[in-house]
Amino acid sequence: MNIPVDKLHLFTLNVGCCYHDGDWNWKNVRSPFSRLYYVTEGRAQIELPSGTYDLTPRHLYFIPAYTKHNCICNSLFTHYYIHIFEDMQNETAILGDFNMPVEVEAQEDDLRLIKRLCEINPFLKIPASNPDVYDNHHMLIENYQKNLLRPFCDKVESRGIIFILLSHFLRYAQPKASVKDDRIHQAIAFIRANINNRIDIDQLADKACMSKGHFFRMFKEETGDTPTNYIIRRKMEKAELLLVTTDNPVKTIADSLGYEDYSYFNRIFKKSTGVTPQQYREKH
Repeated sequence: MNIPVDKLHLFTLNVGCCYHDGDWNWKNVRSPFSRLYYVTEGRAQIELPSGTYDLTPRHLYFIPAYTKHNCICNSLFTHYYIHIFEDMQNETAILGDFNMPVEVEAQEDDLRLIKRLCEINPFLKIPASNPDVYDNHHMLIENYQKNLLRPFCDKVESRGIIFILLSHFLRYAQPKASVKDDRIHQAIAFIRANINNRIDIDQLADKACMSKGHFFRMFKEETGDTPTNYIIRRKMEKAELLLVTTDNPVKTIADSLGYEDYSYFNRIFKKSTGVTPQQYREKH
């Protein structure tokens, strides 16, 4: 998957070090940002849809955005945490296109880089390790704004450190959908570039020079999903991000994603997340 690096826009929402003694236990955590952990001592576990992972010293761990997980800790446990927000701008998330490994062995300089990230961003330390405290609408907006106000040199250095740490995972990452057909690849690129607009399947089929039925079959064969479901999933991920990182009314967010029917937007959002857009915003 040939993706230009300048399409990847990452921000550090939170960074710091936490010390626990059997008190790092949280259920059903799901956030619009990715988590990266570096363990220094002790033991803990994270339960992910792919399985349960033991967190061990001198290893890095990555939890993708929108991934529900549980944290389990019954003893002493110390780790550095980095919460990474991907600004999708006018497109969809790039990190979400990859199946990333959960665990990699840390490199020699990783701890030094993480400590440096903490040093230049002391105001991004979370006030408490409980996700209910930091994973909410107010805190996300506040930390995002703090990022924008930082000195340019700190922005560059912070982003460079994040890129280095994530590169360890990307080295072993695999594209979620290895699209071989150029016509389907172009259709996905069109969806990305027009995620804020109403996307017509007939238009996609025409661009791919296929009948609608043939386009549906080829798209599902290449991606494992129908064009309709693929578009809805991408739009709902963008909606989740906008709900927690902006103060825009829900109707405005629906309009910005090409949904003129506000009631329909509410229904498909609830089907995707289990709650209405307003409930999602209140929860976060």
